[in-house]
Amino acid sequence: MSLYVDIRKKLGNFTLETQFEAAEGVTGILGASGCGKSMTLRCIAGIVKPDEGHIELDGKVLFDARKKINLRPQERHVGLLFQNYALFPNMTVRQNLMAGLMAEKQDKRAAEAKIREMLEKFELVGLEKHKPAELSGGQQQRVALARIFLSSPKMLMLDEPFSALDGYLRWNLEQELLETLKDFDGPTLFVSHSRDEVYRICDRVCVMEHGSSSPVIPVKQLFEAPESRAAALLSGCKNFARAEVKEAAAADKPGRVYVQDWGETLAFAKESTAEVNYVGVRSHYIYPVTGEEAAAKPENTFRCQIEKVIDDVFSTVIMMKPVNAVESEESRKNHFGILRVETTKEFWREFWQKECAGRENPQKDIWVYMDPTDVMVLR
Repeated sequence: MSLYVDIRKKLGNFTLETQFEAAEGVTGILGASGCGKSMTLRCIAGIVKPDEGHIELDGKVLFDARKKINLRPQERHVGLLFQNYALFPNMTVRQNLMAGLMAEKQDKRAAEAKIREMLEKFELVGLEKHKPAELSGGQQQRVALARIFLSSPKMLMLDEPFSALDGYLRWNLEQELLETLKDFDGPTLFVSHSRDEVYRICDRVCVMEHGSSSPVIPVKQLFEAPESRAAALLSGCKNFARAEVKEAAAADKPGRVYVQDWGETLAFAKESTAEVNYVGVRSHYIYPVTGEEAAAKPENTFRCQIEKVIDDVFSTVIMMKPVNAVESEESRKNHFGILRVETTKEFWREFWQKECAGRENPQKDIWVYMDPTDVMVLR
């Protein structure tokens, strides 16, 4: 079973233009707030009508602008879990679940049997007479999921289901949701702006930026080899700079890229056919090194001035500026000339004692190294 989406929708100054395919399993839609993630789900569910395009689920056309096909939400058999769960506040749990069966014409005995099954499956027995306001966030989510499953959906769509929950509850519900999804045979779309959620929950991912979607890729590829600055940013990379490839990488040798905002030419390992405009390096892949280590391994090693040392909860963050950084308005505006380096507290403490203690002006400059395999060239 698979989903095919190719739609366009204009809303004021915003244009949604997205195309992707999703097979069985969990496909993440990752993007910042306002990029069109939720609107995409609403178009698939039939709540919002696209201006143009085509939506097809398991060979059944849900929407086609040219053929004037636009099935009602009840005819699409698509389950959408809203951020706030959209439970009826004046109804009990049982009544909310019964609403999930209203579209299916069943006799009362069959309906009651299905509701009992869902009450047990989602651990809601004993809460049948409670209203949503009397339930915890986790219980509300389980009611909403149970109601969706009662409608026998062919696919699931989860719209940031953990966004309103605190960290501890979010983790527990995530584990419950993963168990639920194991028993579902159809495709699932999981919308989130959290890279961590997408990494843990999804098999594949589609990145959305300003209403446009990228091709669906394996989720690990997003973190190991993103293609664009937007994708790398969403995957958690915090260091970017403008760049120009001087020599392309090949299977047997690294390429070379001039990073103008850092004033350095770096080696990189990834082969790329796309136009390169930026480099990106993750904070924990930039390594402070001693002067002796820098002399022994000069490639991709350069000197920086330390701007600030931040004691974070579980790590030490060092903000630094390459000594050859080229100042410009764009560089300052986008923080291209500043590096964020993250290490363990123990490493930084030992490094400081070995390399910086005893200097006339300690904590002013430092050598850093980045492996060519960790230098990402991006469009």
